[in-house]
Amino acid sequence: MAKKKSNKSHQNPPPKKKAKQEEPMEEEVEDLLDGGSSDSAADEGDDFAVGGSGEEDNDDGEDPQSDFSSDGDDPFTDDFLGSGGDGKGGSSGSDESEEDDIERKSRAIDEEREREEEEAEEELKLNIKGESDEFRLPTEEELKEEEQRVPDLQNLQRRIKEIVRVLSNFKQLKEEGSNRKDYVKQLKADLARNYGYNEFMMDALVEMFPVVELIELIEAFERPRPVCIRTNTLKTRRRDLANVLIGRGVNLKQLSEWSKVALVVYDSQVPIGATPEYLAGHYMLQSASSFLPVMALAPQEKERVLDMAASPGGKTTHIAALMKNSGIIYANEFKFKRLKALTSNLQRMGVTNTIVCNYDGRQLPMVYGLNSVDRALLDAPCSGTGVISKDESVKFSKERKDIEDCVFLQKQLILAAIDMVDANSKSGGYLVYSTCSIMVAENEAVIDYALKKRHVQLVPCGLDFGRPGFVRFREHRFHPSLEKTRRFYPHVHNMDGFFVAKLKKLSNSKPVTEHDISDATEIEEAMVTDDGKEEKIPEGKPQPPESLNNPDKMNAAVNGKATPKVKNARDKIPEMKAKQPQQPDKVAKRSVGKGIPKNGKKPHVLTPRLKKKRKFYVEEIAKAREEKRKALRKARE
Repeated sequence: MAKKKSNKSHQNPPPKKKAKQEEPMEEEVEDLLDGGSSDSAADEGDDFAVGGSGEEDNDDGEDPQSDFSSDGDDPFTDDFLGSGGDGKGGSSGSDESEEDDIERKSRAIDEEREREEEEAEEELKLNIKGESDEFRLPTEEELKEEEQRVPDLQNLQRRIKEIVRVLSNFKQLKEEGSNRKDYVKQLKADLARNYGYNEFMMDALVEMFPVVELIELIEAFERPRPVCIRTNTLKTRRRDLANVLIGRGVNLKQLSEWSKVALVVYDSQVPIGATPEYLAGHYMLQSASSFLPVMALAPQEKERVLDMAASPGGKTTHIAALMKNSGIIYANEFKFKRLKALTSNLQRMGVTNTIVCNYDGRQLPMVYGLNSVDRALLDAPCSGTGVISKDESVKFSKERKDIEDCVFLQKQLILAAIDMVDANSKSGGYLVYSTCSIMVAENEAVIDYALKKRHVQLVPCGLDFGRPGFVRFREHRFHPSLEKTRRFYPHVHNMDGFFVAKLKKLSNSKPVTEHDISDATEIEEAMVTDDGKEEKIPEGKPQPPESLNNPDKMNAAVNGKATPKVKNARDKIPEMKAKQPQQPDKVAKRSVGKGIPKNGKKPHVLTPRLKKKRKFYVEEIAKAREEKRKALRKARE
């Protein structure tokens, strides 16, 4: 019976034991797949359990070996020792194989990842053709191929950056056999193609700025400037206006750094140009650069101020607000179509001290009289090269002829504006000249011309920021006081490109230059009259009336009475030929060097070369008018 029991014990228990061992094996495989960390913890736990059972038996004072040897009928004795050893060896072998598989898979994944990174690096190198310190300019064949293809903007921008990098450290990074002109030429072509500038505009910008600053300027022209509004102090205060607009969903900020009335609008839930406050005239939509000329002019109350190019009225209404609707403002606009915007803005903003007129600015001294205003503002018509962010057509539409035409008009306008300013004004005598252009020919060159033609001098603009004007530009040399002018750029000051200059008139008389004296000596010739006296008469133009020398007759001439007519010089020439005796010696002396021999058989009587210019009598007329006005005022008093 004992044998049967032992046989049964040897036959039946192993399946149960195997079932118990297969479950932890599956768990260990799963743990190995997850991270391989749980199997070691499980082995330690099993060892601890086996050791713990032995310690408990020892505490009872019994020897486990004696129990096993004494009880031969224990069904778990042989199975525990034998099958446990077999199960342990099998699990260790499977664990090692599974660890090997996981290592192989991880190595394969790492190798594949490294291979992908290498391929990406090689592809990047092929795309950029190698990023190295040695930059190679494209050849003519490569440039021809690029012109035939669609422009590759990424390649153009990369080449622009490389050329800028080389030009910033040209001695070390330049290519052998190439000079700076080659790099600059390629930079001009790439910038013009990438940003859409014509050749003239690109040349002008490259001449004015270093390459690094040039890129910043061009990039700034591609971004819009912030929207600014000016508070109308005739109707409200900036703090109250800001609170109302914030309540309407407008995100804004006060420009308290340099202006007391400016607000910057970042975004708005309502149209900023159609709010009830705008329609009521509480503020004016105006660029930040438009504040500067009026701030430099600094008009005072009860003054006479001229705005020579006033439309659409932003600067005019600003002047009226500073003057608190006192004094007189002459708002002139040459283009008739723009008068509608000017008058509507004046009415909306509540301006009541302004006279609107439609004249050519060059004729204003003849209309209002010389020395008739205390201050003048000339925001001259210009090429608009400082507001490219608003009008991108300037990039490709402006040429050298357009700049020259603007310069010619600007010089005439600034002389007319200076003539209208009264140098003897107690509070004024100032002129502010401004343009929305960054060209030197329209700014510093015009001011330098005015300094030579009139008794004026430059004074500080009163603006704490801005770059000083050019004193020298390439081959040009300007007056040293042009440092007092101010330039504003979009990439530096985050506003439109602008130029501001402030002039102080020193005298109402006009200076006589050396050029005028030389011209007068060359063209002035004497003409002999019937009585044998010499008389200076301009050719083809009337002689100045004698009434100008007599105040009584001058008043009669001003009041519209007819002035005595003078016989034309050309009409007198036949009579002179008939009555004047011939003087061969005198004729010979006068004809030396003029293609007539000294001892000619038929001496020719020279007709007088009358090239003397007609005198400009507007000054005398204006003085007579002023005297008459003073007399009338005294009579009324």
